[in-house]
Amino acid sequence: MRHGLLPLLLTAPLGACATSSEFSAIDSCLETGQAWNYGSSRCEAPDPGPVDLIRVDKSAHRMAVYRQGRIVREFRVALGRGDPGPKQRQGDGRVPEGAYRITAHNPASAYHLSLRIGYPTPEQVAAAAKRGVSPGGDIMIHGLPNGRGSIGSRHTMIDWTEGCVAVTNREMDWLYKAVADGTPVEIKA
Repeated sequence: MRHGLLPLLLTAPLGACATSSEFSAIDSCLETGQAWNYGSSRCEAPDPGPVDLIRVDKSAHRMAVYRQGRIVREFRVALGRGDPGPKQRQGDGRVPEGAYRITAHNPASAYHLSLRIGYPTPEQVAAAAKRGVSPGGDIMIHGLPNGRGSIGSRHTMIDWTEGCVAVTNREMDWLYKAVADGTPVEIKA
C-alpha cells in the first residue's frame, strides 16, 4: 500500500460508506497522481480557478497549467503519432512547437471536449508556403475519442493523436472550466 493512501482510509468515519460517484472521484484523483501532488489527506483536485499559462513539454510527455506563476496541476499527455520534431506540414502527425494562445472552446468535439490552440502562426504559414506545403491546423488540447473514455490514463502509453495534446476526459473537464480563450500556451521540445 502506498503511504499516501493511508490518510484517505483513516479519514472516513466508521460505518460510513462512499457512494459510487465518491469512489469514482477518488479513483480519478489517484489515477492522475493528484493525491500525491498536494500533500493533502483528501484526494481532490484544486478549484478550477483561472489558469494564466499552459506549458507542454513534449520530451517529458507532461503538460503543466499555471496560475500566478505557480503550477496548479500537471498532466501526463499523449502527443502526435509523428516524429518528435516540430510540426512542418499538414498530416505529419507532429505537435507544433512555439508560443500560442487558446482560441476557442469546442463542446461538440469528437474527442469529448477540446481547446483550440492558435496554430499556425503567421510565421509558420509563411515557412510552410516557402516549402510549398500546407502547415495544417486544428491543433487542440482534447480528451479521448467519444465513446472511448474508459481508456482513461492508459491512453498515454502511446502517442496516437494527429498532432494534438490529449488528456483523459476527467482532466479535460477540469481544463475546459479552468482555461479561458486567450490563455497563453507554450509548447517546447
